[in-house]
Amino acid sequence: MYEQNELTRYGYRQELDRRLRLRDLIAYGLVYMVPIAPMAIFGSVYAGSGGMVALAYAIGVVALVFTAFSYAQMVRAFPMSGSVYNYAGRGISPPVGFLAGWVILLDYVLVPGLLYLVASVAMHTTVPAAPVWVWVWLLGFVAVNTVVNSVGIRMTAVVTRVMLVGELIVLAIFIAVAGWAIASGRGRFSWEAFYNSETFTWSVVAGAVSIAVLSFLGFDGISMLAEEAKGGSRQIGRAMAAVLILAGVLFIAQTWLAAMLVPNPSGLLADGDPNGTAFYDAAQVAGGGWLATLCAVATAIAWGLPNSMVAQVATSRLLYAMARDRQLPAFLAKVSIRRSVPINATLLTGAVSLALGLYMATRSDGITLLSSLINFGAMVAFLVLHVSVVVHHLIRQRTGNWWAHLVMPAVGFAILAYVVVNANIAAQRLGLAWLALGVLVLAGLYATGRRPVLSGLAPAPLQRDVERV
Repeated sequence: MYEQNELTRYGYRQELDRRLRLRDLIAYGLVYMVPIAPMAIFGSVYAGSGGMVALAYAIGVVALVFTAFSYAQMVRAFPMSGSVYNYAGRGISPPVGFLAGWVILLDYVLVPGLLYLVASVAMHTTVPAAPVWVWVWLLGFVAVNTVVNSVGIRMTAVVTRVMLVGELIVLAIFIAVAGWAIASGRGRFSWEAFYNSETFTWSVVAGAVSIAVLSFLGFDGISMLAEEAKGGSRQIGRAMAAVLILAGVLFIAQTWLAAMLVPNPSGLLADGDPNGTAFYDAAQVAGGGWLATLCAVATAIAWGLPNSMVAQVATSRLLYAMARDRQLPAFLAKVSIRRSVPINATLLTGAVSLALGLYMATRSDGITLLSSLINFGAMVAFLVLHVSVVVHHLIRQRTGNWWAHLVMPAVGFAILAYVVVNANIAAQRLGLAWLALGVLVLAGLYATGRRPVLSGLAPAPLQRDVERV
């Protein structure tokens, strides 16, 4: 089969199970992005954008359309797991690929921990008497997700598809009730969520976009499934584009409605949303306590189970891809023969997520800090992705396609660079510190004779180092 040969020409064996169809990939991406994701961070984006929360999400869609286009170009060129790690490594050079993989690890490794933390905050809204950091919730979420992901990718696809239907039902209920509330006069119809002349500045909006981008992270995770998709790389590109547009429409619609129902707009702008309940407060204005509770519980379940489940899948595939190239410890490249999943990488992701979630729950700024760090890591990796398109296609392959291989990635790079410059200062510092640590690790690899070399670029493939259990 063609998709099997996509890997063998790079010196890899087809070890993962190719079971995912286009609809599975779209469901995976939507679950990863969470159709109701803005409910959890609505207050932060609202305050950061001067109330122009819908504009922040609209700009996020535009910015990431260019990034999705660059992903589609590179996944067709290099149809394998590893995402930006492989694209930059093969499109530019292996050392750059290692650093790109290292940077995006900041995104993938931290995401599950953030999801568990957000789920706990949502549960705290529903059951105020219980502390946010109750370890039973975190342990339960981690245990369920790790078991499902260890069974196999098909089981993950089935479970996440069922939960996606539930999220869409809750979102439909909110939109219907909120729309009726605004029409009935319980909210104030306004376009200020898209533009407010009193608060608008490009730096303010860019700062808000750097937080809102968190809701879009997940479309890129689809590229991690390139070795498990029927139809290979062609299906990956289609799924990424479809998911980004669908999620963008849903995000803009729900945040616009919620912005018109905020009970105390000036207070939210001045004080922010330290408890993470701004969206649920708006839902209560729209439909009462039952709607607020429904949204809170749905957010907890969505972030704590299906979203963190697919995040664990993406993280484990990145660890697997880097480990089989000997750039991370070899035990992470072990694949279960029975389940065709990278079992050690899956288990490690679960353990790290649990520890991180428990620690960050003790910090008052845990959600904000994690969100900013994750976004910083993702956006820096996206910048490298755009560069890899230009270097591989236009310079090395000399395609002559100036629109697809220069203009599109250049525009995407410029937008994301502006957002990164205006991102949270603490996130910039910690992100750069993480990158500096990656440079030291890379130097250590060179010093020990294990410089980054990717199979298919070397005289002999490195697949012999991958073990199966």
